[in-house]
Amino acid sequence: PSCRALSLSPSAQKRRSTPPIAMLASQARSHVLRYSRALIGPIRSLALKSGQWIEGPLGFETQMVHAGVNPDPVTGAILTPIYQSTTYIQESVDQYLEKGYSYARTNNPTVMALEKKIAQIEGGFGASCFGTGMAATISVVSGMMNAGDHCVITNCSYGGTNRACRTMFTDMGMTFDFVDFTDMKTIEAAIKPNTKLIFSETPANPTLTLTDLSAVSALAKSHGLVHVCDSTFATPVIQRPIELGVDLVIQSTTKYYDGHNITVGGAVIAATPELHDRIKHMQNVHGNIMSPQTAFYTLQTAKTLGLRVKQQCENAQAVAEFLEGHPKVDVVRYPGLDSFPQRELALRQHKNNLHGGMLWFEVKGGTEAGRALMDSIQRPWSLCENLGALESICTCPAVMTHANMLTEDRLKVGITDGFVRLSCGIESKEDLIASLKQSLDALP
Repeated sequence: PSCRALSLSPSAQKRRSTPPIAMLASQARSHVLRYSRALIGPIRSLALKSGQWIEGPLGFETQMVHAGVNPDPVTGAILTPIYQSTTYIQESVDQYLEKGYSYARTNNPTVMALEKKIAQIEGGFGASCFGTGMAATISVVSGMMNAGDHCVITNCSYGGTNRACRTMFTDMGMTFDFVDFTDMKTIEAAIKPNTKLIFSETPANPTLTLTDLSAVSALAKSHGLVHVCDSTFATPVIQRPIELGVDLVIQSTTKYYDGHNITVGGAVIAATPELHDRIKHMQNVHGNIMSPQTAFYTLQTAKTLGLRVKQQCENAQAVAEFLEGHPKVDVVRYPGLDSFPQRELALRQHKNNLHGGMLWFEVKGGTEAGRALMDSIQRPWSLCENLGALESICTCPAVMTHANMLTEDRLKVGITDGFVRLSCGIESKEDLIASLKQSLDALP
């Protein structure tokens, strides 16, 4: 003690040597806080680890980016590699297929990553990816039907589907009734004792007629039938048929899943393990599996599916509204318009008030005027086949996509020679409308 301390009175010395209670409490809190920070920091860093997923269900857009994809375990590459290999080395005879791969016709790691992604976002048990959309369709019909079996199929579908059923499969002893799928009584009346498959397409290509998937699925189940739906025009952004009771879903990945006019491909999504195994078997025996390069491209393009489809829907709505108000337009059909004949079903079946990037119209003056418009339409519209891409496309179905239908069948469902099909891309809607206005205004 210093001399100064010795000179203090006893009471003063006591006050100096005993800190106030408030000060003690403050010091205690400070010690606890420092200790807690030192203790909790390492605990948190151990509990939360980079590379692990957050808890709880993930949003649809997050699934579109990440479903089916994991960083490469060897390099940490964020993208699934292209496994361009014909065969895969086995550890031993007894360990054959232990790693899941033996020969490229049967399975491929890049393709399987895409199959897992598509199965997850479509809500199915599994998916099988094919070299083309038609390969997917052929695998479904050949996998579900045999000689002597019957199928009830929509009278309005992609032209290739119609041709395959009308020619190739009928040559194999199968029969098909092409009926109006907007009428449930018509569908039910077409079912026969040997019916095995009900084949819908909604929205239909190119007329956009809708099928009530819940009702048709219930009908199929009541008769012990398989219901397959081609949902290419809708994509899982707008409808997920398996949620509505459909057994098998067909997607032409060439269209919206790709969305960039880069690849051709197809997918079949199965609701059950049994159906998935059957489709995978058909993929293997037909040898029509998707290539690893195509699967890699589609893994990347699919990430923006949600963003693209929403923009395409917005553009299609604006274009349809413009066409509906133009004096040279005779009729326009788009599920987002109040004038659409099946508007109630569109609102009930399509998610988030999104109705797709496809529409069609006819101009006054008939076929000649319609052809004149298509021959004069300027960029950003492109006169060509395909749909669902970033680029906006104008198509003449009677000559291009549905030319292989019988003329009487095509005209019966309303696909005239002057029928104009539009696939809206993601360009500025003002530019798309300006081009259409220019060609419409130029018509006599």
